[in-house]
Amino acid sequence: MEEWKRLLRESITTAEGLAGYLDVDQDEIRDTVRRYPMRINPYFLGLIREKGDPIGLQVIPDREEIEDRVCIEDPLNEEGDSPVPNIVHRYPDRVLFLVATQCPVYCRFCTRKRKVGTPRFVTSSTIQTGIDYIKGNSGIRDVILSGGDPLLLVDNEIERILEALRRIPHIEIIRIGTRVPSALPQRITKGLCNIIKRYHPVYINIHFNHPDEITEESKSACEMLSDAGIPLGSQTVLLKGVNDDPDIIKRLMQRLLAIRVRPYYIYQADLTLGTNHFRTDVGTGIRIMKNLMGFTSGLAVPHYVIDAPGGGGKIAILPDDNLVYIDNKIVIMRNYTDKTYSYPQAIDLNEPCVQNVSRQGEEIRVQGTGGRG
Repeated sequence: MEEWKRLLRESITTAEGLAGYLDVDQDEIRDTVRRYPMRINPYFLGLIREKGDPIGLQVIPDREEIEDRVCIEDPLNEEGDSPVPNIVHRYPDRVLFLVATQCPVYCRFCTRKRKVGTPRFVTSSTIQTGIDYIKGNSGIRDVILSGGDPLLLVDNEIERILEALRRIPHIEIIRIGTRVPSALPQRITKGLCNIIKRYHPVYINIHFNHPDEITEESKSACEMLSDAGIPLGSQTVLLKGVNDDPDIIKRLMQRLLAIRVRPYYIYQADLTLGTNHFRTDVGTGIRIMKNLMGFTSGLAVPHYVIDAPGGGGKIAILPDDNLVYIDNKIVIMRNYTDKTYSYPQAIDLNEPCVQNVSRQGEEIRVQGTGGRG
């Protein structure tokens, strides 16, 4: 048996099993997993140092999940944007295609808690229906495979889906969203990489939430994918008690670059039923972004986004005080050290270039040099 399959088979799924490794309230675990299943594979379990640490918080069930009365099951209205089962068609040129029900670990903050790990919502029939829908809509050029985790499918199932999509003339890009390289890196094999690279261009976005998830094993998995010519990005969810700290996020982004993974998104936590205890305020995310911009390489700065409730899509959130003033002649900006700089909107030989900007109270004064200076 392949190692990744053995690890998956040996995953912790019960309160009694977890109590053999960590001091947990078994009644609390039982009550929670009756509604939301648990899976912690031995590799990821080995990253947990103690109950309540940033790794454990992500996967150990908590009674707050079943006491949440604030959030809703489908906050992004995926079902409303689903023309056929397991296709979410929200944006004009791309679709989300759910092709798997299982994950290497079950994240307690998952936006699809209503589906993942529960009775099967993906079948060979729904996969074929999804492929037929994509084939019949020529405006779709980009397909994102998700689930569950697509890379938990066996090799021939992954190849069957990739081959079917690549046969569709209007599909230009295939993307895969996965937590496998960070949570079960043993799944990334040479055979899998050889399959994926036959269907380029394929992009993979990997879910990493904390620097401690970057190990020799996850580094090796990412390197194998990169060596197969697959561009890698990261997706991180902002989580209370896990990574809601500027230094933790900066370390994570820097370490991701070192293993050839480009930071792509930091998500504000969705309003998913059972996850309210993970949510931070948006000001936390803005502070984190302000502590990245200018303080580390631009390569290490992802987009901070809110996936708008009700199906509004991803909306980028930026620190709002960088743009001090703008009109049709001048833009005045503030940099990461809080100094102000100016940029002329258009070249006019009759107007002086801006040299200095000063603030007096709320008034902005622009001083020229008297020439093209």
